[in-house]
Amino acid sequence: MSVNINEMVAKSKKAQKEFEENFGQEEVDQIIKEITKLVYDRAEEFAKMIHEETGMGIYEDKVKKHLGKAKIMWKGLKGRKSMGIIDRDEEKGIVTFAKPVGVVASLTPVTNPVVTAMNNIVNAIKGKNSIIVSSHPASLKSVMHSIDLFNEILSSYNAPENLVQIIKEPSIELTNELMASADVVVATGGHAMVKAAYGSGRPSYGVGQGNVQCIVDRDADLNEAVTTIIAGRTFDNGIICSGEQTSILPEEKYDEAVEIFKANNVYYIEDDEEKAKLAEVLFPDGHLNKKMVGQPAPKIAAEIGLDIPEDTVMLLVKGDKDNKTELFRKEKIFPVNTAYAYGDLDEAIDIAQTNLNIEGTGHSVAVHSHTEENLEKIAEAVTVSRVIVNAACSLTVGGSFTNGLEPTTTLGCGTWGNNSISENFYFKHLLNTTKIAYLLDDVEVPTDEELWA
Repeated sequence: MSVNINEMVAKSKKAQKEFEENFGQEEVDQIIKEITKLVYDRAEEFAKMIHEETGMGIYEDKVKKHLGKAKIMWKGLKGRKSMGIIDRDEEKGIVTFAKPVGVVASLTPVTNPVVTAMNNIVNAIKGKNSIIVSSHPASLKSVMHSIDLFNEILSSYNAPENLVQIIKEPSIELTNELMASADVVVATGGHAMVKAAYGSGRPSYGVGQGNVQCIVDRDADLNEAVTTIIAGRTFDNGIICSGEQTSILPEEKYDEAVEIFKANNVYYIEDDEEKAKLAEVLFPDGHLNKKMVGQPAPKIAAEIGLDIPEDTVMLLVKGDKDNKTELFRKEKIFPVNTAYAYGDLDEAIDIAQTNLNIEGTGHSVAVHSHTEENLEKIAEAVTVSRVIVNAACSLTVGGSFTNGLEPTTTLGCGTWGNNSISENFYFKHLLNTTKIAYLLDDVEVPTDEELWA
């Protein structure tokens, strides 16, 4: 069956107009509630399907991911105005109206396919937009299944047909054609995909590369920090780009921290020969080995001839501070973390920023600390959009019940990461706004002398 993008976009535009004219805030929010609740209720089904289709990650973690994202997405969208008058600023005399952007093109990754599709669909619908999804081919079956179920919900509300569509035979050519034809593009995935989105000639929201640096301050509870790092790094076998990539540890606590890692089923690699072999397996010719993405630690270790316990959850590699280009400084989408020892906080920041400059600038840093001065010093110094405090970055950076970040699966990385936003993408970014500017009464206009005094 041939795919005609022009026809899909024409149908999408028609559906969007009908939806805009006939649906109000309460009904739209109820649809969003049902879509997110469906993902919550069928978390095990989606997790099993994705795990079998992609061969990546951990089934149990995928269940948690679908449960958690469904809940936090509904919490973040519930009760928030997204149409008509959304703000009145009496003091400035400004009234703001929200309006749809139109047809959204959504590119979804193989690593988090259904939750990303859900995220972009409900954010699009929240602003009365239509959406066309282009899935990574390796997770197409799972995404198509989810969209079929979402469309059943939309149909039950008599929403226009074709409000949510998916390219059933995705290809680079069709995706490029879609991006060039839509009103806005949301690209969640690899660097090449995001670069293509920004080159489409359409307004685009992309994500930067992840390489989350994790600094452990001297006042942190070492056991708590280490176990949190492990939880963040090993979730879904490390396929989430916001997982902790490093453990930047106080030099006098380094050995103690390594022992805590080992006690929590982490295998420590410090032998230079083993490190060299591992680097070649993970980064052949300096590039990420896609075959290792989301694979368990024992399988990765076996590739270099290491027979490690089957219950090993992560590999911890001793980092070389003096080697500014070692491959273990790069993003690792598998359960591998690199450990560094630092002297003062300036050195910890330097290690983190050096790694970010290689990959991941603009994304996020995790810090374990109870000293506000140190937290703010780190935040001011590093070129990232988010600093996560005393929590697993991969589990909270996309919004959480325990922080105030907007729930999302698309993490803007600012101009550092060649992105247009340096915040979490959410429905606000799929709205156009119109402002009424009323004439202000009784305004005292300063004289030139007063103004420039």
